[in-house]
Amino acid sequence: MKTILIVDDNESICNILYHYGKEAGYTMLIAHNGQEGLAYFTNYKPDVILLDVMLPDIDGFEVCQCIRKVSRVPILMITAKTADQDRVMGLDIGADDYILKPFSCQEVMARIRAVLRRTEENPEQADFVYGNLMIQESRNLVSLDGKPINLTKKEMELLVLLASHPGRVYSREILLDLVWGYSGESYDRAVDSCVKRLRAKLDEVPHPCFSIKTIWGVGYSFAYEEKKHEQADH
Repeated sequence: MKTILIVDDNESICNILYHYGKEAGYTMLIAHNGQEGLAYFTNYKPDVILLDVMLPDIDGFEVCQCIRKVSRVPILMITAKTADQDRVMGLDIGADDYILKPFSCQEVMARIRAVLRRTEENPEQADFVYGNLMIQESRNLVSLDGKPINLTKKEMELLVLLASHPGRVYSREILLDLVWGYSGESYDRAVDSCVKRLRAKLDEVPHPCFSIKTIWGVGYSFAYEEKKHEQADH
């Protein structure tokens, strides 16, 4: 049975989501502020987190950042804010989805089912080795020269997508659709920021045989040159 953690200070919202979740067969937990939410996350290891942005102590963005340092658990942020910059910020720091208030509980349950499917489907599908890079999505593991590289869920999904088709150029629009499930120019920065963070983490260890290339005016591509790797071995 999957466990859903609700982090929201609005009791009526918590209660109705709690009952809908229970009826759907989930184990439901409720935290009414950010610190309590972090404690519940640590103690109960939920499968999905519904996280309100506006909390009475630390805001949802900070809670999301704290969780992303140690976990790729799916996070669906809930907010009454409609400004694009708030939604972009949530996506930038690693949220998997964004739900605007007012919302229907049926929609929230559908979003939960969708994000759970994405984390469960084809767990063995994306295992790749490119020179000193090893990607094993089934174990949430990326390593370079045997050194684990700690990636967020979105960074992992982006790397897996790019590495699954070396040389293929993905536009920002396509990446937004396939990795984030969103579209629109206002979200392009989420892709660029994620690529920047991913490159910085991969650059911690030299990797002469591959790179994530920027195709100016288009998007990004995973480039792999086996000859460079062979030369480096001799």
